[in-house]
This record gives sequence, structure tokens and C-alpha cells, in this order.
Amino acid sequence: MTDAHDALFRTLADPTRRAIFERLCRQGEQTVGALTAQSGVSQPAVSKHLGVLKQAGLVRDRHAGRQTHYSAQPAALAPLNDWTSEMTGFWEARFDDLENLLKRMDQ
Repeated sequence: MTDAHDALFRTLADPTRRAIFERLCRQGEQTVGALTAQSGVSQPAVSKHLGVLKQAGLVRDRHAGRQTHYSAQPAALAPLNDWTSEMTGFWEARFDDLENLLKRMDQ
């Protein structure tokens, strides 16, 4: 796995960051204030989580006057989707091999 994959997994491992990312995916672009009001954590904590999400490429910011608006970048999940598909194929092949072995043992 690459460093980018590791960063993506580490970023999404935190439940607060995951919740912020999910909220942005579902509800669209939001300000730090709006995200803070819904998160149950302090504004500095939300800002810090947004910084980590931004560094991982999962969110993008847009400045409008004194406010910063954040939006989700779902395409950044592509490495996670690729890894999941790869692991699914791996385990399906293993289970098929096991099934064939068990059938041969029954004969």
C-alpha cells in the first residue's frame, strides 16, 4: 500500500472526521460554523479535522469574504474503492478454492 493509501485510511479512521466528510457528501458545501453546529465538538477541533481531510484530498475549501466553505471530494475515495475491490476478489478466490477442496474431500 502506498503512503497516499495509508494517509487516506488514517484520515477516515477518526469517527469525527468520517462524520464531517459524510455530512459534506450528503448535504453539500458548508461553512465551518455550520459543521461545528452539527458536530458536537468545538470550532477549533472542526477546523483541525477539516485541515486533515483537506490534506488527504477529501475536502476542498473555497473562500468567500470572511467565510470558508468546504465541500467533499468523493473522487478521493478511489484508492479505497480499488483496494476494497482487490480484497473482495482475493477473498472470493480463496473461498472458491476452499469450496473446491471440500467437494473433492467429500468424494
